[in-house]
Amino acid sequence: MTDETPPPDVATEIAVAADLPIDGNSGAERILNQEEIDSLLGFDVNSDQMQDKSGVRAIINSALVSYERLPMLEIVFDRLVRLMTTSLRNFTSDNVEVSLDSITSIRFGDYLNSIPLPAILSVFHAEELDNYGLFTVDSNLIYSIVDVLLGGRRGSSAMRIEGRPYTTIERTLVQRMVEVILQDMCAAFEPLAPVNFSLDRLETNPRFAAIARPANAAILVKLRIDMEDRGGRTELLLPYATLEPIRKLLLQQFMGEKFGRDSIWESHLATELWSTKVNIDAILDEQVMPLNRVMNLEVGQTVMLGASPDSKIELRCRGVPLLTGRMGRVGSSVAVRVDAAIERTDASKAL
Repeated sequence: MTDETPPPDVATEIAVAADLPIDGNSGAERILNQEEIDSLLGFDVNSDQMQDKSGVRAIINSALVSYERLPMLEIVFDRLVRLMTTSLRNFTSDNVEVSLDSITSIRFGDYLNSIPLPAILSVFHAEELDNYGLFTVDSNLIYSIVDVLLGGRRGSSAMRIEGRPYTTIERTLVQRMVEVILQDMCAAFEPLAPVNFSLDRLETNPRFAAIARPANAAILVKLRIDMEDRGGRTELLLPYATLEPIRKLLLQQFMGEKFGRDSIWESHLATELWSTKVNIDAILDEQVMPLNRVMNLEVGQTVMLGASPDSKIELRCRGVPLLTGRMGRVGSSVAVRVDAAIERTDASKAL
């Protein structure tokens, strides 16, 4: 008979990986608590910024694209916050304050799993970018908007009713608010590039709001909307695939940056090109002759050309046909009168 050692459990394996002492003689094992396991793996349940810097999470997210590589995004979203403050005040006829909590990079699948339910997810379409984005409104903001728009009393917090789906009135009021915010997004992106954001549908189940693959990177913008003692959070998710058509514009450090383009040098180069002298060859005739005849040509021999006084003359620059004309004379000089320009073909352009 052979002694078979029972396999260690998960806690024991983690303890070994962390170089924690295990008493094998007495059978007492050092068991990690939940906080120690989270610290080892790099998870922090109390962090709301999703900016893990260590552990396994840091290794997993090392390939995630950072929003900091797109400097113009902060300017766009700062403009969005100012526009939303004004438009939501007009929409609710109340004192509304909008603040930008954070801008982070996250994987789409991780975001769907982190959405606190119940919530309303608005899928919108960016027409010029030919892709979609996601706008999430949490339950606190939903009940606060309904309470404000339907004449709730000031100074009392919005009453939440758990365990029931949102009514048609609640969905309609949230849809109107989302449409107002999407109009502000259009105005925020207008100085950078004209983009029209239109509401596609409202969902309450995150599985039905999948607009990208779970592993795709996205930008998450968290906004806080306060209406005196009421309010809530709203989150804007834009996949990097949606922003790809305007990525070069988002790489700008400031609005209107030309990436080193010098207009003075361009105008000077254009002026010099227009004043450049080029050699033009006037082709009277072309003949095909055997090589032995060309090699046997001697001084004094005459080569007969198949051109008459009315034949067309072709003007070329380094072998590229440009113009056609007629041979003539101006004073003591031979001249060519241009009749027409030759349309360049793909073969001549390649030359």
